[in-house]
Amino acid sequence: MAVKIRLQRHGKKGKPVFHIVVADARARRDGRYIERIGSYVPTTNPATIELDVDRAVDWLEKGAQPTDTARAILSYKGALLKKHLKGGVKKGAFSDEEVEKRFQKWLEEKEKAIQAKKEGLTTSKEQAKKEKHEAEKKINEARITAQQKALEPEPEAVSEVEAVSEEEQNDAEKVAEEVAEEIIKEDETATDAAAAEEKPEA
Repeated sequence: MAVKIRLQRHGKKGKPVFHIVVADARARRDGRYIERIGSYVPTTNPATIELDVDRAVDWLEKGAQPTDTARAILSYKGALLKKHLKGGVKKGAFSDEEVEKRFQKWLEEKEKAIQAKKEGLTTSKEQAKKEKHEAEKKINEARITAQQKALEPEPEAVSEVEAVSEEEQNDAEKVAEEVAEEIIKEDETATDAAAAEEKPEA
């Protein structure tokens, strides 16, 4: 019987959750399986993967063939590495303790890489939020400036108003001068008349 390690789809539409199962190659994708060894949620960032590494290695040693996606998951969680290290034990290259030591060291480095990725995602989100806030601030400042310019009178209109006021002032000064001249003439006429009356007849 050909055995495969593959994914079995569950979850809602648009929110898939995959079970990592060991199943007969002839069984339907979401049909009967021999054993469930983990789960995979691709919608999170980074993806959430739970895997029983020892059971996965056991099935790999028995000849189970993973699908392409399942192989990538097994490699990501270190199952393929552990199988490779166990091959070294069978050949007498090193002991089981050395296998566990090397595997734990690899897990620590992998965990650091995952943590760095999470921190990088958090930083990028904060940076994107900050840039969005700055862009909105610039847009608001531009709107306020545009409104202030719309409320201010245009320079041409101001110059026209100033020109009109100067013309009115000139006209007023001319009228005042004319009135003053008329008053002076009237005063001179009245003075001449008074002088004529006072002059004795010859």
